Amino acid sequence: LALKRMSVRKDYRGLGIATALGRTALAFARQRGCRAVVLNTLMLQHEARALYERLGFRRHRRYVLPTAYGRLANCTITTYRYDLSGRP
Repeated sequence: LALKRMSVRKDYRGLGIATALGRTALAFARQRGCRAVVLNTLMLQHEARALYERLGFRRHRRYVLPTAYGRLANCTITTYRYDLSGRP
């Protein structure tokens, strides 16, 4: 399952909403027999990266955005993976 564009409006952050959404996405994937949940995030999204790591996602790989701008700005993308096999 690929998780894309999960966000919470700024004035509602810090209330546990993103954690609940993340856990719900993981439960959804688990119930449907997915082997893993993957997502990409930009290097500048520090809060998002911290959330994913708290939820149990592991850094899978990093790469520079494969465009002229990506190479020029050194825009790094981090791919996270949450393996569902063997988890309750």
